[in-house]
Amino acid sequence: MALPERIPVFFLSGFLGSGKSTLLNQVLADPSFEDTAVIINEFGDVAIDHLLVRQGETTISQTSTGCLCCSGTTDIRATLFDLHCAASAGLAPAFSRVIVEMSGLGDPAPLVNALMAKDSDTQTLRDRTVDSEFYLAGFVTLYDIILGELSIERHFEAMKQIAFADRIVLTKTDLAKDPATLSDIAALPQDLRVFNATAEIVDRREADPASLFAPRPYSVIERGEEVSGWLALEAVLAAETRHVHASNERQRPARHGSGIRSFSIVHDTPMDEARLSRFLSLLQQSAGQHLLRVKGIVGLEDEPECPRIIHGVQHCMSDPVRLEAWPDGDRRTRMVFITSGIDPEPVRDLFSAVIAGTPSPFGRLLSPISATLAALSSRLSSYLTTLSRRSS
Repeated sequence: MALPERIPVFFLSGFLGSGKSTLLNQVLADPSFEDTAVIINEFGDVAIDHLLVRQGETTISQTSTGCLCCSGTTDIRATLFDLHCAASAGLAPAFSRVIVEMSGLGDPAPLVNALMAKDSDTQTLRDRTVDSEFYLAGFVTLYDIILGELSIERHFEAMKQIAFADRIVLTKTDLAKDPATLSDIAALPQDLRVFNATAEIVDRREADPASLFAPRPYSVIERGEEVSGWLALEAVLAAETRHVHASNERQRPARHGSGIRSFSIVHDTPMDEARLSRFLSLLQQSAGQHLLRVKGIVGLEDEPECPRIIHGVQHCMSDPVRLEAWPDGDRRTRMVFITSGIDPEPVRDLFSAVIAGTPSPFGRLLSPISATLAALSSRLSSYLTTLSRRSS
């Protein structure tokens, strides 16, 4: 099938912690991908992910906070239109492809629906421009072999991301060592066929990143009846949303569970590494599976000019990554948390108490996070009392 003479747009999806930024960095390190426009969508009010993505001389990065799938289909089209106008006016480098890194909680239906051809009789100039300049050329979904099954069971978005994909990449396979896990990995493609019968499934260790983002015609029909049904439903919902909320953007309905929320912690001064580790350990032990993701860039007292990247998903916390320098002029610690059923204030209070090293009524601070924190409360009080004695 002949490809359109337009700019290909690829969606890169995968549930929280599946390795999207890592893969994107590898792709952008390829010189043939220098003329790539990157749109990074983050679920939260503080942008972190764009700081972790390699930006070459001709790579454009457009970052939006909040969730594209919740803000309506117009946002992705508006961003593409802005990219086109900036390049056409010589205000930004020209580009030959666009990669949209979705939020790990993103619902693919509204975004795919946004790039489907619209009725030309009702289109605006922006819509006509987007349809004439761009086309959907592929949908890549990363599947975390460690937490993927649990994510699908608990989050409908994770299953939909698999269903919409025309390429599925199995990630974290390098962590599998024992025969039982290796056998489970071998069976994964067949298991995933339940959700997507036609997508190409590849191991991250064997995948050619360039081929994942090679232009091809994305076919909704090949994705199956469920995907077609979700897109049809999405078209109806989008029309109703535009009609009901045209005069009030604040009333757009959220697509995620009512308990899922994002919040941030920003700290102005470098921190003691041991206290930061203690805070993250306590939070993980107490929140467990309700801590969907924490990611951040942090400043430490030992090396204030060399920040660390921290990243954790549920009970799994990756080793911090040391950067040679801050990626931008902001030297503050910034951490973004995505949680399920956890209010931000107890987490912020816990952070302040641990980092400051002053004893506090921790039972009150920690109990809202989890019912299992009664024991941790006394341990933390003892720990902070010891710190206080050492400093006095």
